[in-house]
Amino acid sequence: MPFQLSPGVNVTEIDLTTVIPAVSTTEAAIGGVFRWGPVDKPLLIQNEDQLVNRFGKPTSANFETFFTATNFLSYADALYVSRAHHSVGNNVVVADGGLTAASGTIIMASTAGMTVGDAVFGPGIPAGAVISSISADANIVINALSTITKASAHVQVFDADYSFNAIANTNVAQLSSQITKNEDDYVTAEGNYDADVQFVAKYPGELGNSLRISVCDSAAAFNGTTDLLTVDTANTLTTANVVLTIGSNTATISVANTSAGDANSSAAVLASVVSTLTINDLIRGGNSSIGTQDLVISSIGAVTKALTASEENGDATVVINFTDRYSLSSDFSSTNLQRFWGGASVVDKAPGQSSYQLASGNTAAQDELHVVVYDEDGKISGIPGTVLEVYQGLSRATDSKTLDGGNNYYKNVLNQSSRYVWYGHDISGAASATADNLASSSNLGAYSKSFVGGRDTKDESNISVGDVIAAYDQYKSAEDIDISLVITGKSRGGSQGQQLGNYLVDNIAEARKDCVVFISPDRADVVNNTSGDIEQDVVAFRNACRSTSYAVMDSGYKYQYDKYNDVYRYVPLNGDTAGLTAYTADVNDAWWSPAGFNRGQIKNIVRLAWNPKKAERDVLYSNGVNPVVNFPGQGIVLFGDKTLLAKPSAFDRINVRRLFIVLEKAIATSAKFTLFEFNDPFTRASFVNLVTPFLRNVQGRRGITDFAVICDDTNNTGAVVDANEFVGDIYIKPARSINFIQLNFVAVRSGVEFSEVIGQF
Repeated sequence: MPFQLSPGVNVTEIDLTTVIPAVSTTEAAIGGVFRWGPVDKPLLIQNEDQLVNRFGKPTSANFETFFTATNFLSYADALYVSRAHHSVGNNVVVADGGLTAASGTIIMASTAGMTVGDAVFGPGIPAGAVISSISADANIVINALSTITKASAHVQVFDADYSFNAIANTNVAQLSSQITKNEDDYVTAEGNYDADVQFVAKYPGELGNSLRISVCDSAAAFNGTTDLLTVDTANTLTTANVVLTIGSNTATISVANTSAGDANSSAAVLASVVSTLTINDLIRGGNSSIGTQDLVISSIGAVTKALTASEENGDATVVINFTDRYSLSSDFSSTNLQRFWGGASVVDKAPGQSSYQLASGNTAAQDELHVVVYDEDGKISGIPGTVLEVYQGLSRATDSKTLDGGNNYYKNVLNQSSRYVWYGHDISGAASATADNLASSSNLGAYSKSFVGGRDTKDESNISVGDVIAAYDQYKSAEDIDISLVITGKSRGGSQGQQLGNYLVDNIAEARKDCVVFISPDRADVVNNTSGDIEQDVVAFRNACRSTSYAVMDSGYKYQYDKYNDVYRYVPLNGDTAGLTAYTADVNDAWWSPAGFNRGQIKNIVRLAWNPKKAERDVLYSNGVNPVVNFPGQGIVLFGDKTLLAKPSAFDRINVRRLFIVLEKAIATSAKFTLFEFNDPFTRASFVNLVTPFLRNVQGRRGITDFAVICDDTNNTGAVVDANEFVGDIYIKPARSINFIQLNFVAVRSGVEFSEVIGQF
């Protein structure tokens, strides 16, 4: 008991209920090329649908990585995914103006450092535009620019290796300032965003170009108080009237100028009408035959004729294209048409004042806004115009709270909740401030912009092994992320395949000592290999890998169906091998072998790229490669459970390596609570009493055949105690998996007693 200085009662609670905890053995990790998602920031994925939602669908640029991940998820439900992406480039050049429509040419002061294939970005320049040629007189010719009709500011040229986040602005001063790889990177990037960039796509990549964001921050932006358009069937045109002709999903709005000396009025009226419209806005008719059925604006053309002061008569027109939400049989004669914000159908009402704003005392300011994020091109959802996210009743007040105390400031809500956009800056005329200091929005037209400038660069076939390693480096620390299986995904090809595998063994598996790396040979070794020596090519790949018990190698690739692109693909088997290992731990224990007919059946397979026969399997297995074999009528199975350890040892089997990972991880976790205790007989006995029941339980579950725990003054000598150390020796006899079966059938004469011959052979 502790010392007391005066009489009293002291209550002490001593906890002797500590047990060795169960530890995770089925979480896996992969790094590779994906179309979407955070770069170098692992996310835990539980199934294929979640993988698609967070990292995008597969394409020809990343199908091996994608399907290796989904193949693992068909056996287990915990996979950390870290997106590899090439985000480095140079030679950023900005040119003001200089576009010519006829030749698609930008005239530069200098073309030094530029090369054919470099990316080009700017107002009116199609996505994916690149330099197609460079002339000696400093002209650079851009592909796909035949539609450009006027000079554009801030045309930017980038090294072909650059990748970008899409942004909701075409005329940005410096696109490279908007690159944001993940949430941590946003903290740094936010302060560097260009002032005229209101929103940035959440992650780098061309997929961001499919987005459109629409913000409604006032009742006037939601729906005007007067009719938007009035059709005058008598065609008595004045500067205040508008003619709207509907046909083939197209409306032509024209405004006529009727008096000399007033030539610019029609263009001014037209600009005023068009400025109230944005893409996705709804045009609704007011008579009974049309009711509230909608036309949805899909595009708005520029004014095609600008009147000059010398013109006495003329008109200005603009073409508006509609997507029919409903089939409209009525014409629009004598019909009053109204414009509604495009998100009106997915929110309850027009924005107004939040309860927090009303309670602030600043009741003159309207703070609410609605935000809708669309998949405008359908590249994310598969359906153009799909609503991806809706945020209703957010606030411009930086201190705004919801009724339940949650944060309601629109910047914070978007940054924390949206999977698609980051906040950049306030929309002009709708500034943020505290509720007490907030001013009403002067932005009376809804904000609606498409995202542009998103760009991919390297795909899984040409991304550098260094970029892939950067994705895997997120798994280096066992204190930061708990994993047991590391999947290499696509083989990098040539020496890069071994380079990646060896790096993962040296810097992750053997450094952490709690996980195993799964490797497949190079695609060229087994897919359409006509050399006749496939097994030797696979063995050559294996011989370039480390000798280690922390890695497992399979024999190749499988052929499977890609439902997203309606094609068949060859995909490496390391995702399946890791998946079988996780599945085995779930249905049995981590120390059971994942191979064979009981637990080693490969899923999602049409056929093997190479089905090794017995002689070939002998070569593979003697070199530590686990064959995957098709046995007709019995399935395609993992037919080996070796690690890549070259020397004969119990650790050259997966089940033994996994057994010791479990024992070491679990006992080490529990042993942490012995730190800073006294190294005396009581602590040592407590340690033995803690470990022994755990090992006895593992023994009962067939993981070990025998064990001994030594922790006394024989291994905790005076020198050990004086050095502030503590030693526990744990001796294990691991259970072995059956790899070879010998059946002896002995024929004997009728008069022979079996006891005479048993054991003689």
